[in-house]
Amino acid sequence: MVLGHRKNSLASHSNRSSTEEARDSDVGEDVEIVNAEQGNVLTHIISQLRPGADLSRVTLPTFILEPRSMLERITNFMAHPELMLPIPTIDDPIQRFVAVTKFYLSGWHIKPPGVKKPLNPILGEVFTGYWGYPDGTKGYYISEQTCHHPPKSSYFFMAPEHGIRIDGTLKPRSKFLGNSVGSFMEGIAVMTFLKRNERYFITQPNMYARGILFGKMKYELGDHAVVRCPESGLEADIEFKVKGWMGGTYNAIGGFIKDSKTGKNLFELSGLWHEEMYIKDLTTGKKDLLFNASTAKPSIVQARPLNEQSPRESQRLWDTTTKAIKKADQKTATDEKSRIEDEQRKEAAERGEDTTWQPKLFRAAPPGDEENLDWVIDAKVDSNASPDQQVKQILAIAPILPGQQSQSQGQSTSQAQQDRDPREAQQGQFQQQSRDLPPQAQQQAQQMQPQQMQPQQMQPQQGVQRQEQRAEGNELIDFGQHDGASTASGAAVAGQYMSSASSMQGQQGKQMAGMSNRDDLAAHMGNVSITPQQPQMQQQTQQRAGGEAGAGTSSGSGPTGWKPGMPVKRMNSIGNEETFVDAES
Repeated sequence: MVLGHRKNSLASHSNRSSTEEARDSDVGEDVEIVNAEQGNVLTHIISQLRPGADLSRVTLPTFILEPRSMLERITNFMAHPELMLPIPTIDDPIQRFVAVTKFYLSGWHIKPPGVKKPLNPILGEVFTGYWGYPDGTKGYYISEQTCHHPPKSSYFFMAPEHGIRIDGTLKPRSKFLGNSVGSFMEGIAVMTFLKRNERYFITQPNMYARGILFGKMKYELGDHAVVRCPESGLEADIEFKVKGWMGGTYNAIGGFIKDSKTGKNLFELSGLWHEEMYIKDLTTGKKDLLFNASTAKPSIVQARPLNEQSPRESQRLWDTTTKAIKKADQKTATDEKSRIEDEQRKEAAERGEDTTWQPKLFRAAPPGDEENLDWVIDAKVDSNASPDQQVKQILAIAPILPGQQSQSQGQSTSQAQQDRDPREAQQGQFQQQSRDLPPQAQQQAQQMQPQQMQPQQMQPQQGVQRQEQRAEGNELIDFGQHDGASTASGAAVAGQYMSSASSMQGQQGKQMAGMSNRDDLAAHMGNVSITPQQPQMQQQTQQRAGGEAGAGTSSGSGPTGWKPGMPVKRMNSIGNEETFVDAES
């Protein structure tokens, strides 16, 4: 959900300070025992710092890192749909606010054992994902690292059939506090119930890693967070309590829900955020269980396969690093992480200090009470449109679902053909129709090629500049997943080939025609298509790629003779040349 830090709390502060060091001998899932070698590494890094030092530019050892990016970790707060989806159907505004508070508190128990920090996203990094709900609907998530110094992670979530939307920007600031490291979570999230025309502004507590110099490393949440609804006037001030020197307990919460118009407290909150939390009605005195985190099962976000992701998408970008972290291979994890960070520094130097970074999926937030979001999704998702239309608008922003492709590929190909010599365009059209065929059928197609369409020496033509279309035009934003392969979708190619060379296909043509069958979701996707490959077609594609592996290729639109499915050489996200077969081809 969407998180931020409340600097000035609405309630009186606890007698336990967030900077006090916790003393406890219990070893639980929030405790990390550091061995001698790891301790030496931490001591070496920390010895160069002073209390209060900013850690945003300090490279931390990989053994304290969680094997996923911050952009993905944010999805913890959408991980209990059984609590979120029914909220807009609650008619009583007070009970609806209580349900929002319950949903907000439900996400804090989701974390890896020990003291782990998520990977810092690089500038321009993107993560998209989705949830499939039991009622057959879906929730969609899009995020991007919109700033690196200071770090800002912007995100968008929507469940169209349920009328729920969340916009947020998370702005963590890490500081060295002596025997602790604090991550101060600034920024806000705005949760909107479209059918109620009601918004909830949400912040989040700060996070602390205790005992980094001596004792056991311990993870704590501390300070105040706020849930506020300006439309109803209700407000929750929640204190995440840290354990003090002389007493108290870990992971405790306390707070009140009140009517800000009258100042009257309506409910009291208490309990442990990793176990049971309670709510007490101050009018009746009745105390009930609000949420039991110890028995809750989160719903984890799903993402597209790595071979469909662009080099700057989180899971593919950090794939080698996260695999090494999971295997406790600290050397590989450190080397790969350093390579990515060095490439980012190189990109920053090439841009220059005077260049302002412009995110690809987000734009500056408009003035008003949501201005503190900093960035909002750069697309129009009409709150008054039908859920089907909203799904189509969301899927037009960026690839989210497995197999999702953009029709803009075919449009860019057609435009490029218009800018070429007519004979070359005619030849390209013929090759476009036959390039996805099996090798034997391709040879037959080449024999059928008219003489006037044989390759000729052409003068270099100026390439067509790619335009990033926003969702108003129902065009998918291309943030790298289509580099080097601007082609029409496989279904369109299959249709063209069937009309011009059906005699060559036989049974294979029937399989390609069968690819046009879609599930029910495709009816809502407009210009976006889901085209799963048939197993036999996948095998043919692999055989073709293997047989043509020796062909010379390069990045960009590709030299003469390049075809989708053939290997492509280009610079990867960390500056090294790699050879691959583009999944979108």
